[in-house]
Amino acid sequence: MTSSEASLLARLSLNQETIRQWSLPELADGCARAGLRGVGLWRAPVRAYGPGAAARLVRDAGLAVTSLCRGGFFTAEDPAERRAALADNRAAVEEAATLGTGTLVLVSGGLPPGSRDLPGARERVADALAELAPYAAERGVRLALEPLHPMYAADRCVVSTLAQALDLAERFPADQVGVVVDTYHLWWDDTIDAQLARAGGPGPTTGAEAVPGRIAAFQLADWITPLPEGVLLGRGQLGDGAVDLRRFRARVDAAGYRGPIEVEIFNPSLWSRDGAEVLTEVIARFTAHVA
Repeated sequence: MTSSEASLLARLSLNQETIRQWSLPELADGCARAGLRGVGLWRAPVRAYGPGAAARLVRDAGLAVTSLCRGGFFTAEDPAERRAALADNRAAVEEAATLGTGTLVLVSGGLPPGSRDLPGARERVADALAELAPYAAERGVRLALEPLHPMYAADRCVVSTLAQALDLAERFPADQVGVVVDTYHLWWDDTIDAQLARAGGPGPTTGAEAVPGRIAAFQLADWITPLPEGVLLGRGQLGDGAVDLRRFRARVDAAGYRGPIEVEIFNPSLWSRDGAEVLTEVIARFTAHVA
């Protein structure tokens, strides 16, 4: 292994959903044994285990929590539903702070029932960010808006491109609101190089403080065809699909991002296998197709 490959492998983080069959203790132990330094966690298992206990478990294993998934779902028109969403997101911010991660991943939410107003839904996302960003910043948490593939626009995420995510994020300070770059969702976009450059950092300095770039998290999964029934769980193992993962990673690096690289694959075929075997395969595929 070259020094460059070793340096990239040190940035590898396993998102919890890639090996969903593992409990939190199994995840912490398995990742530590494999030499990983980071894990991306999801709120439901963290809440079931207890955020404080989860934080201690991961810390004692020598790992860092690279992100918490997820908050968001801001697009409801009903005032009571919007208040409930904001309350849930404040709870997510608190959970992220307890875990010691500075990155809370947000999925914007889809169109409300009966609505066809995509611009209006995106404006409600901006309204929610305006309320939550200062609250999160006070707790050391950065909101990370994730654009999802356009096939999710109606029911899950009205933010479909990196350009749309940046249009929203740039209304706020870069250290408060960033974006998630996920190969599964963005590989098809022929403007992606320009948008990654736009998102890049570090930017100019203010006094002695460097202004961060907008890329708050970088996630990997491949795009396989034909998509399985139920497209949410159709992500491919690294190297099995159409995404030029190494080039994509190089463009993210060129934009100035030097943070963790999370492998986040939702795929029942991986969940049916031995977790340690899957993790060994992920590391090998990362080395072969990303580093």
